[in-house]
Amino acid sequence: MDLRALPSVDRLLMQADALVNDHGRAAVTRMLRAELARIRTDRPDPLPDASAILAAASAGLTGQAQSRLRPVLNLTGTVLHTNLGRALLADAAIDAATDAMRAPAALEFDLETGGRGERDSHLRALLCDLTGAEDATVVNNNAAAVLIVLNTLAMRREAIVSRGELIEIGGAFRMPAIMQQAGCTLREVGTTNRTHARDYQDAITAETGLLMKVHTSNYRIEGFTAEVPAAQLATIAHQAGLPMVNDLGSGTLVDLRRWGLSPEPTVAEAVAEGADVVTFSGDKLLGGPQAGFIVGTRDIIARINKNPLKRALRMDKIRIAATEATLRLYRDPDRLAERLPTLRLLSRPLAEIRAQAERLAPQVAAALGCQVRVVDCASQIGSGALPTDTIPSAGLALSPDPDALAARLRAGAMPIIGRIHDGALVLDLRCLPDDAALMRAVA
Repeated sequence: MDLRALPSVDRLLMQADALVNDHGRAAVTRMLRAELARIRTDRPDPLPDASAILAAASAGLTGQAQSRLRPVLNLTGTVLHTNLGRALLADAAIDAATDAMRAPAALEFDLETGGRGERDSHLRALLCDLTGAEDATVVNNNAAAVLIVLNTLAMRREAIVSRGELIEIGGAFRMPAIMQQAGCTLREVGTTNRTHARDYQDAITAETGLLMKVHTSNYRIEGFTAEVPAAQLATIAHQAGLPMVNDLGSGTLVDLRRWGLSPEPTVAEAVAEGADVVTFSGDKLLGGPQAGFIVGTRDIIARINKNPLKRALRMDKIRIAATEATLRLYRDPDRLAERLPTLRLLSRPLAEIRAQAERLAPQVAAALGCQVRVVDCASQIGSGALPTDTIPSAGLALSPDPDALAARLRAGAMPIIGRIHDGALVLDLRCLPDDAALMRAVA
């Protein structure tokens, strides 16, 4: 084997006009050198010719040019899948974000006075209107909202929380750790399953900064349990001259029972119950981009906005534009499910999903060369919302060798993400937009 027979980089570049046009001369040169170095190390017999080397370089360059943040088909059955980006944005939100990206925007510019404006002003009136709160502000996610609220109201003081509400959210982020970073001291009261009003009352001292209620949105404690309702906790706090904070986590602005779903406490209800501050997410049940909303009394929101952390945690113009467009959809609840993808997917009729599964089963079996059967599924909301509730759905069970099938579908141009259950790869079709989307992906 004579490695001197390999073509030079210069000679290969003379035949690589198409690659240079697509990827640039510098990138093509680096890839050709890397491919030649690999050949010299592996010493394949026979040596590849120029066309084979260029083909390998083309494949490598295509892989490098592909974004790591790739669209996928979410057929896991979890509608708000944290690892897959949670809520899909409404068309109105996508259009608003695109407009904000394409041109300068009056983000912090008051068009009426010609002076400096506030970026929160684009969302404040909408949030107050939809929640009944006196004032509102926004940061980049709900963990940030909790952090800045605690830092503002209870720095170097105690925050009283029920032991049964010390949640851990995704990625092992725990409420006690957030409190520590906020500079306040956690004061646990009650037990894991039972906390009473007297537990809060007995814990209040001169060192207390606030009383806090945390909605256990990602788990449930059942059986011999007791908790203090938010309205009663607000009364206890106010009698002691303290603020009461209610963290709803995956907050909702509407009563989900209207669409046949289990109820979650709404933000308006939390405000009406007397909370001085309510925090909740934007990219979960609300169906918008990632955001952390803080609504509450005017004086407390003003204090939060003066906190230096506010600048570090603020949202950019793109997400503000998308959030504003999403919130505006809630002004027309009669058409909300039609316009908001999250609610549309959660309320999708079972009969429609099953019919889709029956249509697709023979087509998928023929395309993949595997066994496919229609199965009942139990979809879930995800992202910590209603963790014990499931929604009847239907899907396709692919077998045999579900692990190999899952890897094969993940490797496609449009990766398909399902779940392995009972010896099969199950594709829950609740979040499948149309038949053609799946068939294009398996093709």
